[in-house]
Amino acid sequence: MKHLLLATAAFAGLAGAAAAQEVVLRVEHFLPADSTIQRDVLEPWSKAVEDQSGGRIDVQIYPSMQLGGKPPQLFDQARDGVVDVSWTLLGYTPGRFPMSEAFELPFMAGTAAETTAALQDYQAKYLGDELKDVHALMLHAPAGYKIHTRDKTVASMADLAGLKIRAPSRTMTDGLNALGATAVGMPVPEVPQALTTGVIDGAVIPWEVFGTLRIEEVAKDHTEFGHENGGMSTSVMALVMNQAKYDGLPDDLKKVIDDNSGATLAAMAGTAFDKAEDDQRKMAVDAGHTITIIPEADIAEWQTASQPVIDAWVKAMNDAGHDGQAMLDDARAMLAKAMGM
Repeated sequence: MKHLLLATAAFAGLAGAAAAQEVVLRVEHFLPADSTIQRDVLEPWSKAVEDQSGGRIDVQIYPSMQLGGKPPQLFDQARDGVVDVSWTLLGYTPGRFPMSEAFELPFMAGTAAETTAALQDYQAKYLGDELKDVHALMLHAPAGYKIHTRDKTVASMADLAGLKIRAPSRTMTDGLNALGATAVGMPVPEVPQALTTGVIDGAVIPWEVFGTLRIEEVAKDHTEFGHENGGMSTSVMALVMNQAKYDGLPDDLKKVIDDNSGATLAAMAGTAFDKAEDDQRKMAVDAGHTITIIPEADIAEWQTASQPVIDAWVKAMNDAGHDGQAMLDDARAMLAKAMGM
């Protein structure tokens, strides 16, 4: 009888533990575990979700594509239920999210917090259809991208001629080509090896990811635009959840997810990415790297050269039945508002 009671108690304990964790959310992303997105966004988010659910939700984070696949597949992994939640760049699948590309056009970038704030307004007005296959938890952006090169200083547009530069998206691929470089598209985890082996001469990336990918020993020349930390483009980053997984949650757990999604979570990401941007830039300065700032007065030349890329996006939106110029004007106004202009 004593053994029976112990076994019954043990079974009850296991049943209680199972009940305490009703839902497991597997979250996959493409950067290492020490990246800003995991350390300063996903881990605090997961703790908040777990705590506010009373332990009924268990969030498991898988960095560096540990559940398989390639970064461009992450959106579909969440859509199809291969993972429950994924974080990715929409620009990794060229042409698939054309309306979001307004914020990936040349010289459409502020700080991470500014661009992320503008994205909230733009998402609400324009991106419902593009994100309809998933439950969007957050859209955000890093700070404006800079040019980082191995062994050549880019102090003018002419210095880009002939350089193979990594581009994060279709729009920036076109933008770099228009500026005289040879753009090479690739997800950011491939950049360190490509720089080391000479496949590329430089990369368009934010400072924020510099230390995470250990690029500081390869690229020691850096170009900013208009002011300290000024960038030339950005990317739209998305944290998305499988729709069926979300729909299957009880209402109180849906509320936990909702309370930790959207603008609140995006603002946290913007703040975290800006802090990392400043920290990584300071490390480069302290290490004696060369940082060149293209003067504000000279940026008009770069903007003029890349204007055809913007015109092409507007035309593509018009051809798809939208008002491309109105969308661009809205995106610019939303960004200007977020920048306090």
